Amino acid sequence: MRATAAEAPATPPGGRARPDRRARPDRHARPDQRSGSEPLPRPEPLPRPQELSHPGGLADGIARLRRALRRGARVADPGNPLAVAQLELLSALVENPGNRPGQLAHLLHMRPNTVTTIVNALTAQGMVSRVAADDDRRAIKLTATPAGQNAVRAWQATNAGVLHVALATLPAQQRRALTAAVPALDALARAVDQLADEAAPTRGALPAAQ
Repeated sequence: MRATAAEAPATPPGGRARPDRRARPDRHARPDQRSGSEPLPRPEPLPRPQELSHPGGLADGIARLRRALRRGARVADPGNPLAVAQLELLSALVENPGNRPGQLAHLLHMRPNTVTTIVNALTAQGMVSRVAADDDRRAIKLTATPAGQNAVRAWQATNAGVLHVALATLPAQQRRALTAAVPALDALARAVDQLADEAAPTRGALPAAQ
């Protein structure tokens, strides 16, 4: 009986084995070059700081949007007697009731004496209440009063109204792009907050990007 290819002897007559010439994977090749696989996509490089800050860059765009919202809110509600810094502190108190002045200073990245000045003004207007802390009667906890909470809600509604009117003037494609970017902007805000929290204890500079 003649042997099939699978049954052929590994060693031919003469006793010397023939070298196996079948293709073997190149151990020095990158993983994306072996076995004919598709190349792995390269990570998109981070934009450089100068690219973010030049006119039309992300940092410049965020700063211009912030200024435009402030101006739009003032035009839409000229009777609002509170400064932006006061409204931001009130908003922080609504989100974190019972915070102490030092905690607010850390949260808002303000100097303690600046927080004290703002709190005194808001207390005089009946928008912030002070109570002694349970664990330390010498310390005080701050809470936004109903008047302070109403001021925050009115400010948020004014900003939302300004955005609504402005969005109505944009093409549908740009509106969809802005809506889709909201999660990324929220993640960016959280990342900036985290960097600030890490640098705050030593008052050092923010760490450089990797």
